[in-house]
Amino acid sequence: MTQVQAIFSERCWINGRLQPATIHIKDGRINAIDAFRTPGAIDVGNNVLMPGVIDAHVHVNEPGRTEWEGFETATKAAAAGGITCIADMPLNASPVTTNTTALNAKLDATKDKLWVNTVFYGGLIPGNLNEITALLRAGVSGIKCFLVHSGIDEFPNVTRKDLEAAMPLIAQYNKPLLAHCEMYDEEVQSGLEDQPDSYQCYLNSRPCKWENDAIAMMIDLARQYQCPVHIVHVSSAEALPLIEAAKKENLPVTAETCAHYIYFNAEDIPDKNTLYKCAPPIRNRENNLQLKKALADGILDFIATDHSPAPPDIKEMGSGNLKKAWGGIAGLQFLLPASWTAMKDIITLEQFIPLLTSQPAKFLQLETKGEIKPGHDADFVIWSPEEKFTVDEHLICHRHRLSPYCGEQLQGVVKQTIVNGRFAYNESDKGNVDKMGKPLLFPVE
Repeated sequence: MTQVQAIFSERCWINGRLQPATIHIKDGRINAIDAFRTPGAIDVGNNVLMPGVIDAHVHVNEPGRTEWEGFETATKAAAAGGITCIADMPLNASPVTTNTTALNAKLDATKDKLWVNTVFYGGLIPGNLNEITALLRAGVSGIKCFLVHSGIDEFPNVTRKDLEAAMPLIAQYNKPLLAHCEMYDEEVQSGLEDQPDSYQCYLNSRPCKWENDAIAMMIDLARQYQCPVHIVHVSSAEALPLIEAAKKENLPVTAETCAHYIYFNAEDIPDKNTLYKCAPPIRNRENNLQLKKALADGILDFIATDHSPAPPDIKEMGSGNLKKAWGGIAGLQFLLPASWTAMKDIITLEQFIPLLTSQPAKFLQLETKGEIKPGHDADFVIWSPEEKFTVDEHLICHRHRLSPYCGEQLQGVVKQTIVNGRFAYNESDKGNVDKMGKPLLFPVE
């Protein structure tokens, strides 16, 4: 067990700026901060020492689909990527987390497997309204719903009528309702039936209008019920004015985008490569530039991964069939470097850091995470924003080494990850060290 007592960096992220500091740690928390190098402290030199990355959107899939991904492999990959806390979605586990029995089964599945801290969402589906209060009281960090088929039959999408019944209830607990925003009356003529291996046809099959209409509806409902609404994985730049207007109206609306929407562009995605398939889809370069600007301007609140892996056969790696393949990007381990590579020419490092730390911490109501200050949890990442590396499949700690990031040169090398005051990952030790993660629940009355 590698207990850290004091650590010094020339570039420590404190009070919104990078500055020399020694962080003192006691019992897994920040005990004190000195504005100089304390004798005996671990010295990480000019590497950036900042709060651990928080990924507020991860599909771990355990129990039930551990062959897709599980807590052991997902959190190990997270630690290797500088992430110290993840938020686990209520699907694609089996059973889905739509009642407290399923939540307890998920908690049991985490035992002795967590390299990083983990919070949990509950799910809203048709017919489980009576379970929502118990889930919130049990300590989930939000309630997730889909407005279109989720891909998992046991997690069907809700209708406006379902939302109108649930939102007044959720609003009482000041927890967010997270919405996958795509909806439609009928499928579009995209050509995907005739050309199932064409990325352009897949992109055409899920137009921006689906996303825009769903986001508009969720904003309208947030206005009506004053229920906190969070728009997950925004990919349509056309929806940004809607989100901006909602915020100017002081509605309880937040929104995220994902690393793959700002790193990849549709123009560069080859046909027959299902690793890039996700929903909503990765759109064109100009659209994605607008997403980057929205992050810089605060219209989008933070960046997540929506890590949603699957085995090679389910991803249709052999056929390249984008119609049949599971839609999900495997990218948990690369949230920090992929996001920084995408954003480094748009914003400064000082502006970038909150998008992965204090902003998701604020959203998840993690009051002792996301900043470096006395009393906060000793969760840190030490990394070099200037160094580059090429993603090799042997570096990947996910259960399956399938990722569109393979072969990509990313900027930002994680040196060490500290979780609850101990090293969870140390590059010099060739990998993960201590398994110090905890399941985190936040019960409300």
